[in-house]
Amino acid sequence: MRLGVLDIGSNTVHLLVVDAHRGARPMPAYSHKVDLRLTEHLDEEHRLGERGVERLGRFVEEAVHLAEDKGVEELLAFATSAVREAANGEQVLARIDERCGVHIEVLSGRDEARLTFLAVRRWFGWSSGRLLVFDIGGGSLEIAAGVDEEPDAAVSLPLGAGRLTRDWFTGDPPPADEVRKLRKHVRAEIARNVGDIARYGVPDRAVATSKTFKQLARIAGAAPSSDGSYVSRSLSRQDMADWAGKLTTMGSAERARLSGVSEGRAAQLAAGALVADAAMDLFEVDRLEVCPWALREGVILRRLDVLPGRLDQRDGGTE
Repeated sequence: MRLGVLDIGSNTVHLLVVDAHRGARPMPAYSHKVDLRLTEHLDEEHRLGERGVERLGRFVEEAVHLAEDKGVEELLAFATSAVREAANGEQVLARIDERCGVHIEVLSGRDEARLTFLAVRRWFGWSSGRLLVFDIGGGSLEIAAGVDEEPDAAVSLPLGAGRLTRDWFTGDPPPADEVRKLRKHVRAEIARNVGDIARYGVPDRAVATSKTFKQLARIAGAAPSSDGSYVSRSLSRQDMADWAGKLTTMGSAERARLSGVSEGRAAQLAAGALVADAAMDLFEVDRLEVCPWALREGVILRRLDVLPGRLDQRDGGTE
């Protein structure tokens, strides 16, 4: 069937259309996204402002029409931390549902971690053994670990690159004292969770997903996206430590000139690098492998798991 996934993230809102059936990898057919950066539309009371709500409503309306044009049979819509934590998040989604006829599910942070872990497990397969997975979004950091498709541990921390940039940095580049304070805060937040995750065992494979990690790997020398999804990409702890130091001394314009860094993400890449560096250091990860699949693919795979397979469709299954 042709599925559409509408991902309302803290940085980007993204419509992804895929062709898939149970037991097969989803094949991308169409993609449309816009950097709305919803976290920047939160006011002092942590409410999404009217301008942000209107822009989001217009995008969802556009996405519904595009999905219809592309022959989508089912549209799966979900929102993550920016909407989840907004004081008026439920009211905003109710308005969009009334306007566009789309029910948007709000994923918990733990569900984000679980679904991302599922996508990574399916990408690397059972031979990858125990996985440790990191995902840095705009609003949160997800960490999950385990040997099955359901992780043994899954946590979500308020350490997204966009959130931290907004809440901790006042300059571009940020003053050194602000960088030091944020570094201390990030490491304390992650350290509180290391024991609960590490007690399940040493990972056989450590994996990173998300745009932030992809850009960090690219500036550290990984292959460009134009080389395709099946090219191996990784990020070493030493390279990450070096770039975490460099990026915090650069302004956004200078970061945007680095290979693979988009202008829209350049402002928050320094904060993202501090999170990535802390995660690798505190979990004693020497190298992270970059996975092209993440939360959206996890949502798709979970939905496909409950669809009838080809054998079921052909003869009603086995008896």
